[in-house]
Amino acid sequence: FCSASLNFVEAGSDRTAGQSGVNKAFLEKYPIFVPPLTEQTEIVRRVEQLFAFADNLEAKVAAAKSRIDNLTQSLLAKAFRGELVPQDPNDESASVLLERIKTQRAATLKAKRSRKTSA
Repeated sequence: FCSASLNFVEAGSDRTAGQSGVNKAFLEKYPIFVPPLTEQTEIVRRVEQLFAFADNLEAKVAAAKSRIDNLTQSLLAKAFRGELVPQDPNDESASVLLERIKTQRAATLKAKRSRKTSA
């Protein structure tokens, strides 16, 4: 089809140099194939159906992105409130845990220093 179109333009061209032009008389003689009206109507119906489907998908994607943004914020808020996992009343508080870690670090540093001085 493409090569036939190029041949058509070249055959009807009224210029030999520069931008080629096709004269009106030549175009009026060239047959343009158009499908029957029923087929055109069916093509339009299918294209409109596909556009509606694409619009529906686009709306669903936008809604999903919005839910993802909200979910991310909700997860972060729950994480900071400590609501992501069930709370165990036997767990020590954060301040006690931090104090224990501080004591362990101090003991580790003291042990390293005593090894260096004895070596």
